[in-house]
Amino acid sequence: MTKKLIVFVTLLFCVIGYSQEGTSSPYSYYGLGEVKFRGTQSSRAMGGLGIQGDSISLNLLNPASYSHLRLTTLAVGATSTFTNLENETEKGKAKRTGLDYLAVGIPMGKFGASLGVLPYSAVGYKLKSSTTIDGQVVEKSFTGEGNINKVFFGLAYSVNKKLSLGFDVQYNFGDIQNESIENNTSITLSGRERNTSRISGSSFNIGALYTTKWKEKYDIYTSFVFSPEARLNSTNERNLATVTFTGNGAEIVNDNIDIAVPNSKLSIPTKLALGLGLGEKNKWLIGSEVTFQSSSQISNRFRDEEADVAYKNSQKFVLGGFYIPKFDSYTSYLSRVVYRAGFRYENTGLVIKNKEINDYGMNFGLGLPLGYSKIDVGFEFGVRGTTYYNLVRENYFNLSIGLSLSDKWFKKRKID
Repeated sequence: MTKKLIVFVTLLFCVIGYSQEGTSSPYSYYGLGEVKFRGTQSSRAMGGLGIQGDSISLNLLNPASYSHLRLTTLAVGATSTFTNLENETEKGKAKRTGLDYLAVGIPMGKFGASLGVLPYSAVGYKLKSSTTIDGQVVEKSFTGEGNINKVFFGLAYSVNKKLSLGFDVQYNFGDIQNESIENNTSITLSGRERNTSRISGSSFNIGALYTTKWKEKYDIYTSFVFSPEARLNSTNERNLATVTFTGNGAEIVNDNIDIAVPNSKLSIPTKLALGLGLGEKNKWLIGSEVTFQSSSQISNRFRDEEADVAYKNSQKFVLGGFYIPKFDSYTSYLSRVVYRAGFRYENTGLVIKNKEINDYGMNFGLGLPLGYSKIDVGFEFGVRGTTYYNLVRENYFNLSIGLSLSDKWFKKRKID
Protein backbone atom coordinates (compact mmCIF):
# COMPACT_ATOMS: atom_id res chain seq x y z
CA MET A 1 0.00 0.00 0.00
CA THR A 2 2.81 2.42 0.90
CA LYS A 3 4.50 1.89 -2.48
CA LYS A 4 1.23 2.60 -4.28
CA LEU A 5 0.74 5.84 -2.37
CA ILE A 6 4.30 6.93 -3.17
CA VAL A 7 3.73 6.22 -6.88
CA PHE A 8 0.47 8.20 -6.88
CA VAL A 9 1.95 11.21 -5.03
CA THR A 10 4.96 11.20 -7.39
CA LEU A 11 2.65 11.18 -10.42
CA LEU A 12 0.56 13.93 -8.86
CA PHE A 13 3.51 16.29 -8.44
CA CYS A 14 4.78 15.47 -11.94
CA VAL A 15 1.40 16.40 -13.40
CA ILE A 16 1.18 19.61 -11.33
CA GLY A 17 4.55 20.67 -12.68
CA TYR A 18 3.70 19.74 -16.26
CA SER A 19 2.56 22.61 -18.49
CA GLN A 20 0.48 21.58 -21.48
CA GLU A 21 -1.11 23.43 -24.37
CA GLY A 22 -4.43 21.62 -24.41
CA THR A 23 -6.38 23.62 -27.01
CA SER A 24 -6.07 25.24 -30.40
CA SER A 25 -9.38 27.10 -30.26
CA PRO A 26 -9.45 30.84 -31.02
CA TYR A 27 -12.38 31.06 -28.62
CA SER A 28 -9.97 30.21 -25.79
CA TYR A 29 -8.93 33.88 -25.89
CA TYR A 30 -12.02 34.84 -23.92
CA GLY A 31 -12.63 34.58 -20.18
CA LEU A 32 -10.49 31.92 -18.52
CA GLY A 33 -10.03 30.02 -21.77
CA GLU A 34 -11.68 26.84 -23.03
CA VAL A 35 -13.07 24.79 -20.13
CA LYS A 36 -11.48 21.35 -20.53
CA PHE A 37 -12.70 18.87 -17.92
CA ARG A 38 -15.87 16.95 -18.86
CA GLY A 39 -15.50 13.89 -16.65
CA THR A 40 -13.60 10.63 -16.80
CA GLN A 41 -13.44 8.83 -20.14
CA SER A 42 -16.37 6.59 -19.20
CA SER A 43 -18.54 9.68 -18.58
CA ARG A 44 -17.27 11.50 -21.69
CA ALA A 45 -18.23 8.52 -23.87
CA MET A 46 -21.83 9.06 -22.69
CA GLY A 47 -21.75 12.75 -23.61
CA GLY A 48 -20.59 13.76 -20.13
CA LEU A 49 -23.24 11.90 -18.14
CA GLY A 50 -22.37 11.60 -14.44
CA ILE A 51 -25.52 10.47 -12.63
CA GLN A 52 -24.34 7.13 -11.23
CA GLY A 53 -21.94 5.93 -8.55
CA ASP A 54 -19.82 2.82 -9.10
CA SER A 55 -17.99 0.37 -6.84
CA ILE A 56 -14.77 0.19 -8.92
CA SER A 57 -14.84 3.38 -11.05
CA LEU A 58 -14.45 7.06 -10.24
CA ASN A 59 -17.17 9.53 -11.19
CA LEU A 60 -15.41 12.90 -10.88
CA LEU A 61 -18.48 14.87 -11.98
CA ASN A 62 -20.43 14.25 -8.77
CA PRO A 63 -18.52 14.05 -5.45
CA ALA A 64 -21.36 12.09 -3.83
CA SER A 65 -20.27 9.08 -5.90
CA TYR A 66 -17.08 8.53 -3.85
CA SER A 67 -18.99 6.69 -1.10
CA HIS A 68 -20.06 4.05 -3.66
CA LEU A 69 -16.46 2.83 -4.06
CA ARG A 70 -15.58 -0.59 -2.68
CA LEU A 71 -12.02 -0.81 -4.03
CA THR A 72 -9.29 1.82 -4.04
CA THR A 73 -9.16 3.15 -7.60
CA LEU A 74 -6.41 5.01 -9.44
CA ALA A 75 -7.70 6.74 -12.59
CA VAL A 76 -5.80 8.58 -15.31
CA GLY A 77 -6.95 9.78 -18.71
CA ALA A 78 -5.77 11.78 -21.72
CA THR A 79 -7.25 13.07 -24.97
CA SER A 80 -5.86 13.86 -28.42
CA THR A 81 -7.85 16.45 -30.38
CA PHE A 82 -7.71 16.80 -34.16
CA THR A 83 -9.32 20.03 -35.38
CA ASN A 84 -10.21 21.50 -38.76
CA LEU A 85 -10.67 25.27 -38.49
CA GLU A 86 -12.30 27.43 -41.14
CA ASN A 87 -13.80 30.86 -41.71
CA GLU A 88 -15.23 32.44 -44.84
CA THR A 89 -11.86 32.61 -46.62
CA GLU A 90 -9.33 30.26 -44.99
CA LYS A 91 -8.89 26.78 -43.58
CA GLY A 92 -6.39 25.23 -41.19
CA LYS A 93 -5.65 22.16 -39.08
CA ALA A 94 -4.41 21.64 -35.53
CA LYS A 95 -3.61 18.78 -33.19
CA ARG A 96 -3.32 18.82 -29.40
CA THR A 97 -2.84 16.18 -26.70
CA GLY A 98 -3.45 16.81 -23.02
CA LEU A 99 -4.02 15.13 -19.68
CA ASP A 100 -7.68 14.97 -18.60
CA TYR A 101 -7.30 13.82 -14.99
CA LEU A 102 -5.20 11.97 -12.46
CA ALA A 103 -7.08 10.92 -9.34
CA VAL A 104 -7.38 8.26 -6.67
CA GLY A 105 -10.56 7.18 -4.89
CA ILE A 106 -10.45 5.55 -1.46
CA PRO A 107 -13.39 3.64 0.11
CA MET A 108 -13.86 4.01 3.89
CA GLY A 109 -17.00 2.10 4.81
CA LYS A 110 -19.92 4.53 4.55
CA PHE A 111 -17.43 7.24 3.58
CA GLY A 112 -15.41 7.64 0.43
CA ALA A 113 -12.67 10.11 -0.50
CA SER A 114 -10.89 11.22 -3.62
CA LEU A 115 -7.97 13.49 -4.46
CA GLY A 116 -6.14 14.39 -7.62
CA VAL A 117 -5.43 17.00 -10.26
CA LEU A 118 -7.54 18.16 -13.21
CA PRO A 119 -7.21 20.78 -15.93
CA TYR A 120 -9.84 23.50 -15.53
CA SER A 121 -9.21 25.48 -18.71
CA ALA A 122 -6.65 25.99 -21.48
CA VAL A 123 -5.60 28.82 -23.78
CA GLY A 124 -3.92 28.11 -27.11
CA TYR A 125 -4.41 29.91 -30.39
CA LYS A 126 -2.51 31.51 -33.30
CA LEU A 127 -4.35 34.00 -35.50
CA LYS A 128 -3.39 36.44 -38.23
CA SER A 129 -5.17 39.31 -39.95
CA SER A 130 -4.26 41.76 -42.68
CA THR A 131 -5.80 45.17 -43.50
CA THR A 132 -4.92 48.01 -45.84
CA ILE A 133 -4.84 51.52 -44.33
CA ASP A 134 -4.07 54.51 -46.59
CA GLY A 135 -2.50 52.18 -49.12
CA GLN A 136 -0.23 50.49 -46.56
CA VAL A 137 -0.64 46.86 -45.50
CA VAL A 138 -0.89 46.33 -41.73
CA GLU A 139 -0.49 42.74 -40.52
CA LYS A 140 -1.47 41.60 -37.04
CA SER A 141 -0.78 38.29 -35.32
CA PHE A 142 -2.36 37.08 -32.07
CA THR A 143 -1.09 34.18 -29.98
CA GLY A 144 -2.04 32.82 -26.59
CA GLU A 145 -0.97 29.96 -24.39
CA GLY A 146 -1.35 28.71 -20.85
CA ASN A 147 -3.69 26.74 -18.66
CA ILE A 148 -5.42 26.68 -15.30
CA ASN A 149 -5.22 23.44 -13.32
CA LYS A 150 -6.80 22.47 -10.05
CA VAL A 151 -5.89 20.08 -7.28
CA PHE A 152 -8.88 18.76 -5.38
CA PHE A 153 -9.94 16.77 -2.36
CA GLY A 154 -13.42 15.31 -2.00
CA LEU A 155 -15.36 13.42 0.65
CA ALA A 156 -18.70 11.59 0.44
CA TYR A 157 -21.04 9.85 2.89
CA SER A 158 -23.74 7.24 2.27
CA VAL A 159 -26.70 8.34 4.38
CA ASN A 160 -28.45 5.08 3.53
CA LYS A 161 -28.62 2.61 0.63
CA LYS A 162 -30.43 5.16 -1.52
CA LEU A 163 -28.88 8.55 -0.72
CA SER A 164 -25.25 9.76 -0.86
CA LEU A 165 -23.92 13.27 -0.22
CA GLY A 166 -20.48 14.69 -0.99
CA PHE A 167 -18.32 17.72 -1.61
CA ASP A 168 -15.11 18.73 -3.42
CA VAL A 169 -12.65 21.48 -2.45
CA GLN A 170 -10.34 22.72 -5.22
CA TYR A 171 -7.35 25.03 -5.50
CA ASN A 172 -6.98 26.60 -8.95
CA PHE A 173 -3.67 27.87 -10.30
CA GLY A 174 -1.95 28.65 -13.59
CA ASP A 175 -0.42 31.20 -15.98
CA ILE A 176 -1.94 32.58 -19.17
CA GLN A 177 -0.09 34.71 -21.72
CA ASN A 178 -1.51 36.64 -24.67
CA GLU A 179 0.62 38.39 -27.27
CA SER A 180 -0.20 40.60 -30.24
CA ILE A 181 2.25 41.89 -32.87
CA GLU A 182 1.39 44.65 -35.35
CA ASN A 183 3.57 45.10 -38.41
CA ASN A 184 3.32 47.81 -41.04
CA THR A 185 4.97 46.18 -44.06
CA SER A 186 6.57 49.51 -45.02
CA ILE A 187 8.35 49.76 -41.63
CA THR A 188 11.04 47.40 -40.35
CA LEU A 189 10.04 47.63 -36.67
CA SER A 190 6.97 45.83 -35.33
CA GLY A 191 5.03 46.69 -32.20
CA ARG A 192 4.45 43.93 -29.64
CA GLU A 193 2.10 43.81 -26.66
CA ARG A 194 2.42 40.93 -24.20
CA ASN A 195 -0.09 40.39 -21.39
CA THR A 196 0.43 37.83 -18.62
CA SER A 197 -2.02 36.71 -15.94
CA ARG A 198 -1.15 34.55 -12.93
CA ILE A 199 -4.32 32.91 -11.68
CA SER A 200 -4.95 31.48 -8.20
CA GLY A 201 -7.88 30.83 -5.89
CA SER A 202 -10.14 28.20 -4.38
CA SER A 203 -13.54 26.82 -5.34
CA PHE A 204 -15.83 24.02 -4.22
CA ASN A 205 -18.93 22.08 -5.17
CA ILE A 206 -21.45 19.82 -3.46
CA GLY A 207 -23.34 16.85 -4.84
CA ALA A 208 -26.04 14.29 -4.12
CA LEU A 209 -27.02 10.96 -5.66
CA TYR A 210 -30.33 9.21 -5.01
CA THR A 211 -31.18 5.74 -6.32
CA THR A 212 -34.44 3.88 -5.88
CA LYS A 213 -36.08 0.76 -7.31
CA TRP A 214 -38.91 0.66 -9.82
CA LYS A 215 -40.82 -2.57 -10.36
CA GLU A 216 -38.06 -4.32 -8.33
CA LYS A 217 -35.98 -4.88 -11.49
CA TYR A 218 -35.04 -1.36 -12.54
CA ASP A 219 -33.13 1.46 -10.88
CA ILE A 220 -34.04 5.14 -11.07
CA TYR A 221 -31.06 7.49 -10.71
CA THR A 222 -31.23 11.17 -9.77
CA SER A 223 -28.24 13.47 -9.51
CA PHE A 224 -27.61 16.97 -8.16
CA VAL A 225 -24.40 19.05 -8.29
CA PHE A 226 -24.08 22.70 -7.27
CA SER A 227 -20.98 24.86 -7.63
CA PRO A 228 -21.23 28.40 -6.22
CA GLU A 229 -19.40 31.25 -7.90
CA ALA A 230 -15.66 31.32 -7.19
CA ARG A 231 -13.60 34.49 -7.39
CA LEU A 232 -10.03 33.89 -8.52
CA ASN A 233 -7.13 36.31 -8.15
CA SER A 234 -5.50 37.47 -11.40
CA THR A 235 -2.10 39.15 -11.04
CA ASN A 236 -1.63 40.99 -14.31
CA GLU A 237 1.43 42.28 -16.19
CA ARG A 238 1.81 44.09 -19.50
CA ASN A 239 4.93 44.64 -21.59
CA LEU A 240 5.20 46.82 -24.71
CA ALA A 241 8.14 46.48 -27.09
CA THR A 242 9.36 47.17 -30.58
CA VAL A 243 10.82 44.09 -32.25
CA THR A 244 12.44 42.98 -35.47
CA PHE A 245 12.66 39.47 -36.89
CA THR A 246 15.61 37.70 -38.47
CA GLY A 247 15.37 35.67 -41.65
CA ASN A 248 14.73 32.45 -39.70
CA GLY A 249 11.96 34.07 -37.62
CA ALA A 250 13.96 34.75 -34.43
CA GLU A 251 12.72 37.77 -32.47
CA ILE A 252 15.06 40.65 -31.57
CA VAL A 253 13.77 43.07 -28.93
CA ASN A 254 14.95 46.64 -29.54
CA ASP A 255 13.35 48.34 -26.57
CA ASN A 256 10.59 47.46 -24.16
CA ILE A 257 8.72 48.90 -21.21
CA ASP A 258 6.52 47.41 -18.51
CA ILE A 259 3.13 49.08 -18.17
CA ALA A 260 1.31 49.03 -14.85
CA VAL A 261 -2.11 47.40 -15.16
CA PRO A 262 -4.51 46.67 -12.29
CA ASN A 263 -4.90 43.20 -10.86
CA SER A 264 -8.39 41.78 -11.08
CA LYS A 265 -10.85 39.19 -9.82
CA LEU A 266 -12.07 36.62 -12.31
CA SER A 267 -15.13 34.46 -11.94
CA ILE A 268 -15.73 30.74 -12.21
CA PRO A 269 -19.50 30.97 -12.71
CA THR A 270 -22.19 29.47 -10.52
CA LYS A 271 -23.26 26.08 -11.91
CA LEU A 272 -26.17 23.74 -11.26
CA ALA A 273 -26.48 20.26 -12.80
CA LEU A 274 -29.56 18.04 -12.54
CA GLY A 275 -29.70 14.48 -13.85
CA LEU A 276 -32.21 11.67 -14.20
CA GLY A 277 -31.78 8.12 -15.48
CA LEU A 278 -33.25 4.64 -15.66
CA GLY A 279 -31.35 1.37 -15.80
CA GLU A 280 -30.84 -2.24 -14.87
CA LYS A 281 -27.84 -3.00 -12.67
CA ASN A 282 -24.81 -4.32 -14.59
CA LYS A 283 -26.92 -4.36 -17.77
CA TRP A 284 -27.91 -0.95 -19.18
CA LEU A 285 -28.50 2.69 -18.36
CA ILE A 286 -30.03 5.62 -20.19
CA GLY A 287 -30.03 9.08 -18.69
CA SER A 288 -30.09 12.80 -19.26
CA GLU A 289 -28.50 15.75 -17.51
CA VAL A 290 -28.99 19.50 -17.84
CA THR A 291 -26.50 22.08 -16.56
CA PHE A 292 -27.24 25.76 -15.97
CA GLN A 293 -24.29 28.14 -15.63
CA SER A 294 -24.25 31.87 -14.84
CA SER A 295 -21.74 32.61 -17.60
CA SER A 296 -22.79 36.27 -17.63
CA GLN A 297 -20.47 36.57 -14.59
CA ILE A 298 -17.46 35.96 -16.86
CA SER A 299 -15.15 38.87 -17.68
CA ASN A 300 -11.91 39.24 -19.64
CA ARG A 301 -8.59 38.77 -17.88
CA PHE A 302 -7.70 42.38 -18.66
CA ARG A 303 -10.33 45.07 -18.36
CA ASP A 304 -9.86 46.24 -21.94
CA GLU A 305 -13.13 46.61 -23.78
CA GLU A 306 -13.64 43.95 -26.43
CA ALA A 307 -15.77 45.14 -29.35
CA ASP A 308 -18.75 42.98 -30.26
CA VAL A 309 -18.16 40.51 -27.38
CA ALA A 310 -20.63 39.74 -24.61
CA TYR A 311 -21.41 36.93 -22.15
CA LYS A 312 -24.78 35.42 -21.25
CA ASN A 313 -25.94 32.57 -19.07
CA SER A 314 -25.33 29.17 -20.65
CA GLN A 315 -26.92 25.73 -20.69
CA LYS A 316 -25.69 22.24 -21.50
CA PHE A 317 -27.84 19.21 -22.33
CA VAL A 318 -26.56 15.63 -22.23
CA LEU A 319 -28.24 12.39 -23.27
CA GLY A 320 -26.35 9.13 -22.96
CA GLY A 321 -26.05 5.64 -21.60
CA PHE A 322 -24.36 2.24 -21.75
CA TYR A 323 -25.12 -1.41 -22.49
CA ILE A 324 -23.38 -4.59 -21.23
CA PRO A 325 -24.47 -7.82 -23.01
CA LYS A 326 -23.50 -10.08 -20.07
CA PHE A 327 -21.18 -8.64 -17.42
CA ASP A 328 -20.33 -12.04 -15.84
CA SER A 329 -19.82 -14.06 -19.03
CA TYR A 330 -17.04 -16.66 -18.79
CA THR A 331 -17.05 -17.58 -22.48
CA SER A 332 -17.22 -14.25 -24.34
CA TYR A 333 -14.98 -11.25 -23.62
CA LEU A 334 -17.07 -9.05 -25.94
CA SER A 335 -20.12 -9.78 -23.79
CA ARG A 336 -18.35 -8.18 -20.81
CA VAL A 337 -17.37 -5.03 -22.73
CA VAL A 338 -19.29 -1.84 -21.82
CA TYR A 339 -20.69 -0.14 -24.94
CA ARG A 340 -21.36 3.58 -24.46
CA ALA A 341 -22.86 6.41 -26.51
CA GLY A 342 -24.08 9.93 -25.90
CA PHE A 343 -24.93 13.35 -27.29
CA ARG A 344 -23.96 16.75 -25.91
CA TYR A 345 -25.25 20.23 -26.81
CA GLU A 346 -23.86 23.33 -25.14
CA ASN A 347 -24.63 27.01 -25.46
CA THR A 348 -21.27 28.29 -24.18
CA GLY A 349 -22.54 31.73 -23.15
CA LEU A 350 -20.02 33.50 -25.40
CA VAL A 351 -21.61 35.95 -27.87
CA ILE A 352 -19.48 37.50 -30.64
CA LYS A 353 -20.95 39.97 -33.15
CA ASN A 354 -24.41 39.13 -31.74
CA LYS A 355 -23.88 35.46 -32.62
CA GLU A 356 -23.98 32.78 -29.89
CA ILE A 357 -21.08 30.32 -29.94
CA ASN A 358 -22.44 26.79 -29.53
CA ASP A 359 -20.65 23.48 -29.08
CA TYR A 360 -22.13 20.04 -29.70
CA GLY A 361 -20.83 16.54 -30.18
CA MET A 362 -21.63 12.84 -30.63
CA ASN A 363 -19.79 10.37 -28.41
CA PHE A 364 -19.05 6.65 -28.53
CA GLY A 365 -16.90 4.48 -26.30
CA LEU A 366 -15.85 1.08 -25.04
CA GLY A 367 -15.07 -0.07 -21.51
CA LEU A 368 -12.59 -2.94 -21.78
CA PRO A 369 -12.50 -4.99 -18.55
CA LEU A 370 -9.21 -6.19 -17.05
CA GLY A 371 -10.42 -8.03 -13.96
CA TYR A 372 -11.51 -5.31 -11.53
CA SER A 373 -9.58 -2.76 -13.61
CA LYS A 374 -10.42 -1.47 -17.09
CA ILE A 375 -9.35 0.56 -20.10
CA ASP A 376 -11.83 3.11 -21.43
CA VAL A 377 -11.62 4.26 -25.04
CA GLY A 378 -13.78 7.12 -26.30
CA PHE A 379 -14.46 8.88 -29.60
CA GLU A 380 -16.13 12.24 -30.13
CA PHE A 381 -17.15 14.11 -33.27
CA GLY A 382 -18.01 17.73 -32.55
CA VAL A 383 -18.55 21.22 -33.93
CA ARG A 384 -17.92 24.54 -32.20
CA GLY A 385 -18.59 28.02 -33.52
CA THR A 386 -19.69 29.34 -36.91
CA THR A 387 -18.33 31.03 -40.02
CA TYR A 388 -20.90 33.81 -39.60
CA TYR A 389 -19.27 37.28 -40.03
CA ASN A 390 -15.94 35.57 -40.67
CA LEU A 391 -15.88 33.86 -37.28
CA VAL A 392 -14.24 30.44 -36.94
CA ARG A 393 -15.97 27.07 -37.08
CA GLU A 394 -14.11 24.15 -35.50
CA ASN A 395 -14.84 20.60 -36.63
CA TYR A 396 -13.02 18.35 -34.18
CA PHE A 397 -12.43 14.71 -33.42
CA ASN A 398 -11.38 13.60 -29.93
CA LEU A 399 -9.68 10.30 -29.16
CA SER A 400 -9.70 9.63 -25.40
CA ILE A 401 -8.05 6.84 -23.43
CA GLY A 402 -8.45 6.23 -19.72
CA LEU A 403 -6.99 3.67 -17.34
CA SER A 404 -8.75 2.69 -14.13
CA LEU A 405 -6.80 0.45 -11.72
CA SER A 406 -8.82 -0.96 -8.83
CA ASP A 407 -7.47 -3.01 -5.94
CA LYS A 408 -7.46 -3.30 -2.16
CA TRP A 409 -4.70 -0.94 -1.00
CA PHE A 410 -5.50 -1.17 2.69
CA LYS A 411 -5.36 -4.75 3.94
CA LYS A 412 -5.24 -5.95 7.53
CA ARG A 413 -2.24 -8.17 8.15
CA LYS A 414 -2.96 -11.56 9.65
CA ILE A 415 -0.47 -13.04 12.13
CA ASP A 416 -0.52 -16.82 12.60
